[in-house]
Amino acid sequence: MLTGLITVLLSIVVVVSVLLVIGSVLCIGRGPLRELRADLKPRIRRAAPAIGLLVVVLVLNSLTRRTAQRLSWLIGFEITDQIFRLEGTFVAWIQTFQTTELTLYFSAVYVYGYAFLLVFPLLAYLALPEQRTLQELTIAYTANYALGLVCYLLFVAYGPRNLDIAEQLMYNVYPSSRLLTSAINTNTNVFPSLHTSLSVTVLLFAWRTREAYPRWLAIAAVLATSVVISTMYLGIHWATDVVAGTVLAAVSVWIGVKSADRWRETVTDAAPRITGALRSRL
Repeated sequence: MLTGLITVLLSIVVVVSVLLVIGSVLCIGRGPLRELRADLKPRIRRAAPAIGLLVVVLVLNSLTRRTAQRLSWLIGFEITDQIFRLEGTFVAWIQTFQTTELTLYFSAVYVYGYAFLLVFPLLAYLALPEQRTLQELTIAYTANYALGLVCYLLFVAYGPRNLDIAEQLMYNVYPSSRLLTSAINTNTNVFPSLHTSLSVTVLLFAWRTREAYPRWLAIAAVLATSVVISTMYLGIHWATDVVAGTVLAAVSVWIGVKSADRWRETVTDAAPRITGALRSRL
């Protein structure tokens, strides 16, 4: 099982790395990339606090996933029946359009396209002379995961595939993907859809930076839309989860944009004190 999971992760790293190279050439360009290479360390230092906060939230989310699931059964509201009564067999209807080609495409988008969609903006916005957009994005990512975790604690919901009203299409064409999804998620973490919220977040930022990266806006629009559809086509999320994920994206982007200046001021004020404390100990 561990070997299979490592193989899946390595395949994601390889595919995303290739896509990053292609995306960099198409969307960023050689000039900005050369400037990024020359000014890499200062830019990383400026971006490090916000990225560090995101990493902390991701690690906490990973370490507490199983505990949070048990806690959600104690304090959360079971809403699967309410979702089903609201939308019925809408996801099953979407799957009536299935073909082998569509299943392969949406499975690849759900795994590889989604990973690329989240990683590329970090590189693209690091390549901008001003780091504000990168800080806004990383704060928005953090808000998505943090608020998503709160929702998973408060709401217990199973996806369509768990109720046998929808087929588990991705596992049919890509069986090893089950190892990845089981390692990073649980069956009851579907409301809202984080695949949707993070993809829409990227798309909203692509729109905000369309003048700097017009090609990225077109690519992000196709990928984000495909990811959103894939969550339902593959039977993983309800349409209700997608709507909730879209709302979460809008809220997270708002938090990221509004918090960037305050975050920068806080980090700027704290940096001398932290540096002084470290020097005194050394």
